Amino acid sequence: MTHTARKRFGQNFLHDHTVIDNILGSIQAKPGEHWVEIGPGMGALTKPLLAKGSRLDVVELDRDLVALLKDKFGQHDNLQIHSADALRFDFAALTEANEKLRVIGNLPYNISTPLMFHLLDNAYCIQDMHFMLQKEVVDRICAPPGGRQYGRLSVMMQYYCATEHLFDVPPESFDPAPKVTSAIVRLIPHHEPPVDVEDVAKLNRVVTEAFSQRRKTLRNSLKKLISEEQIAALNIDPALRAETIPLSDFAKLSRLL
Repeated sequence: MTHTARKRFGQNFLHDHTVIDNILGSIQAKPGEHWVEIGPGMGALTKPLLAKGSRLDVVELDRDLVALLKDKFGQHDNLQIHSADALRFDFAALTEANEKLRVIGNLPYNISTPLMFHLLDNAYCIQDMHFMLQKEVVDRICAPPGGRQYGRLSVMMQYYCATEHLFDVPPESFDPAPKVTSAIVRLIPHHEPPVDVEDVAKLNRVVTEAFSQRRKTLRNSLKKLISEEQIAALNIDPALRAETIPLSDFAKLSRLL
């Protein structure tokens, strides 16, 4: 049974065994763990995860791929295949007895950011996440303050998770080959938030407003929310731009709302 990649689903199938081995070495899957694979494609990672003795749930939107996966792996008792949209899937419903999920996936660019935030709504039941993303997105997720890659995605993801750029993956590792380099990122949800935030929605509002006009200083980009005097009272220079402000200072600003 074969399958042709579909552009509307953003499908690029991993086939490079060296990359697959590097991913497996990074995630260190163990027997008895509960894994969730998003977008398993034709099973390049599904097969070795099942061989590790993991309990595995896979979530696949393409019904033709669901049929292919059932044909290839349907005999495995430790596999459950879900024909569903990951953006609307209830991941917490997969857990039993306070267990933690380990999540892995090769995420299409057009849904990667909303899907990660959807998963973080259930961060309490997730041990870690390993994703294949465009390298540009991984660089933004892991970026420290002070550079042009640092932005809203950096601040919000680092509020929720410890982030780590593991390694890059060249286009020729996929079929069809994408036009960009990919990378593997590790996200580990924090047990306790790294900063004191009264309301995550307020943090998101401040960060979004600050970066919506990133060339402007804080006194200008945040003037609809917070006065220059209030910013200065927090020992934050109102003349600074958002890209220089660490998460801890964004948390202070959010508490003013």
